[in-house]
Amino acid sequence: MNANTVQILEELGRLYPNAGPALKYNTPYELLVAVILSAQCTDERVNKVTEVLFREHSTPERMLTLSQEELEKYIYSCGFYHSKAAHILSATSDIVTKFGGEVPHDLIALETLAGVGRKTANVVYAVAFGGNAIAVDTHVFRVSNRLGLAEGKTPRAVEEGLMQAIPEEDWAKSHHLLIWHGRKVCHSQRPACDVCTVAPWCKFREEHP
Repeated sequence: MNANTVQILEELGRLYPNAGPALKYNTPYELLVAVILSAQCTDERVNKVTEVLFREHSTPERMLTLSQEELEKYIYSCGFYHSKAAHILSATSDIVTKFGGEVPHDLIALETLAGVGRKTANVVYAVAFGGNAIAVDTHVFRVSNRLGLAEGKTPRAVEEGLMQAIPEEDWAKSHHLLIWHGRKVCHSQRPACDVCTVAPWCKFREEHP
């Protein structure tokens, strides 16, 4: 790692020593469903929805007893409920028919699930199975570009940049640190640069003094 990257990650680690997933789940399957629901939705809202949904439908087999319309009623408040319901049921069907009802443990297999994109696969692989991966959501994308850790116009480009800039064993931890900083300080519209302790190494702050 270059000196700036070291300083940034050390400071983020100091700021957020307990950084980890905010989504509530008990199994890899519950995490998968929660991550799909979290697209353009707050984790707090997702947790409220899954608290009800998982009471009766916490396994792939139980989820598939729901029609798409029935599932949409559970997840309506998460937004984009039509496409999210379709993705959940498609992925769940693949889990049952192709993987014996168990969420696959490797990244390549996770990416083959219908309705599962790279970000979702990376989160499940890293969080549920302890794999080395960096999931690039809107927070990670924004903060990485602003800090200059990895610059890119697409999530995949930023992911590849972060993988080159950060040691593999730190990928999953760094993902959570960047998310937390995006939530707490480096906001989308009004980044709190005046109180940001990472500012001394930030490219955005350098360009916007």
